[in-house]
Amino acid sequence: MTSSASGSHKILVSDCEGPISRNDNAFELADHFISGGDRLFTLISRYDDILADIVKREGYKAGDTLKLILPFLKAYDVTNEMMTGFSSRNILLMPGAGEMLEFVRRLMPAYIVSTSYEQYMRALCGIISFPFESVYCTRLDLYKYSVPVKEKGELKHLAEEMIRLPMLEISHKVQSSKTLTPGVQEIVQRLDEIFWKEIAHMKAGQILREVNPVGGSEKATAVKDIVIKEKGQLQDVVYIGDSITDVTAFRLIRDGGGLTVSFNGNSYAVREAEIAVLSENAVVSAVLADLFGRMGKARLMALVREWNPHAMEKFSLYEPMKRCFLRLCRRKFPKVELITEKNMEKLAQESTEFRKSVRGEAIGKLG
Repeated sequence: MTSSASGSHKILVSDCEGPISRNDNAFELADHFISGGDRLFTLISRYDDILADIVKREGYKAGDTLKLILPFLKAYDVTNEMMTGFSSRNILLMPGAGEMLEFVRRLMPAYIVSTSYEQYMRALCGIISFPFESVYCTRLDLYKYSVPVKEKGELKHLAEEMIRLPMLEISHKVQSSKTLTPGVQEIVQRLDEIFWKEIAHMKAGQILREVNPVGGSEKATAVKDIVIKEKGQLQDVVYIGDSITDVTAFRLIRDGGGLTVSFNGNSYAVREAEIAVLSENAVVSAVLADLFGRMGKARLMALVREWNPHAMEKFSLYEPMKRCFLRLCRRKFPKVELITEKNMEKLAQESTEFRKSVRGEAIGKLG
């Protein structure tokens, strides 16, 4: 791990899908390999949001969509090699992502904490030359799970039933399961039966019991592990995330005095972060990390208040990074703004719409 005197005591921790790549790999795998998989994954993702954020089901965490979709991938005979091959061929990096990580690693230790499957993360690390040992992600070996032919048929029938269900629509004003509409409650009840009774009693149910996606509390655990490994403190961490899977880590780091950044985040991320970034390139993350490392959080927040192209001249950035940033931002300068109670809802809406423009409508709508 390389570092410079400018930020050697700080640590960057970033989510992958969103801040580094434009993919939602699990969605794309489902769409490619499962008949009607795009709608199936979207339904399960919204069910995930309800269980994690509204119902707060015991033992369930944001991002567990990645284990709920796996029995259906097994029903369609998807293998480790198929996942790796598809992932390798379809990686979509954010412009400047490789440069961003290269710059940051010159300034401070850098880690990726992602809910993504390891097959995708290994492929991505190969492309951007990032050390996989600095990645926390969802470990998965599909060969470990055997699904009988009869079960595969049953799972396909369940998938067809789920695809025919009305799409779950959730208002952010809903605070408890009791305030969900009767129609939504009925769909959630049926999905509860499918996952926690029917599939749970199949051989495929072993997947639900054993696969542990790195989302929610697992991301917070990863951050704690990184801080111990680097002999640092939470106040040393700048964490960049974009979704509901980052909320627990955001809260941990914010309470510990570190810096939390929503990068093209959805409403879940914007409501928990301190800075909102709306950007078509990833190098802005390195700029913020550099300023945080050299000047500290308070000074960085003051600089963000006057964020504009002319203010960049005052920032005394690492020169190669500054040149790269200004080159990539020539067409559109990124929006970087402090999140307050007053502007939170407006920023959440703006960021959600911008997210869709960068990553596509289908992926942009996911939690």
